[in-house]
Amino acid sequence: MTKRTHKSCLSLAWFVVLLFAIPSPAQTESSKSSATSDKAKIEGLYQAYVKAFKAKDVNAIMAFYDPNELFVFDVTPPREYPGWDAYKRDWEGLFAAMPGPLDINMSELAITVAGPVAYSRNIQTGYFTAKDGSRIDLAVRVTDVLRKVKGKWLIVQEHVSVPVDLVSGKPDMMSKP
Repeated sequence: MTKRTHKSCLSLAWFVVLLFAIPSPAQTESSKSSATSDKAKIEGLYQAYVKAFKAKDVNAIMAFYDPNELFVFDVTPPREYPGWDAYKRDWEGLFAAMPGPLDINMSELAITVAGPVAYSRNIQTGYFTAKDGSRIDLAVRVTDVLRKVKGKWLIVQEHVSVPVDLVSGKPDMMSKP
């Protein structure tokens, strides 16, 4: 094989690699519209979550979590909730301890979709009313990892937290940016 033939073969090989490596405009548009559609579905999930939370409907809340794969760091002890059943008991305990009026608002929702996986973050502010009538105001930071399971987006990991002042050791329950 001459140098010229070898060079032509390499050029042709690179052209073929690039041809298949660079997505066509139709593929790019398709993936963008799919990500936009998925993002809208996840936004809808969070809207329904807020509605279920305000109704104190534990079963509706748990419908947003993957029953086969879930791990949660919640703002309340214990340190972790490994599994759907453990987290469901956490919700039941919360609503039993705080049986009075409550409210929740979600802000700063940011969602990134990467194929069948997505991650999000948001701030949830609101209040709970304890059995004795006392009110607890709270702002928490929430980070979720979601997975598309049989066409439905479900939360598979969640981290709920409040900032803590390291000097005093006290949580900042109404943290501001």
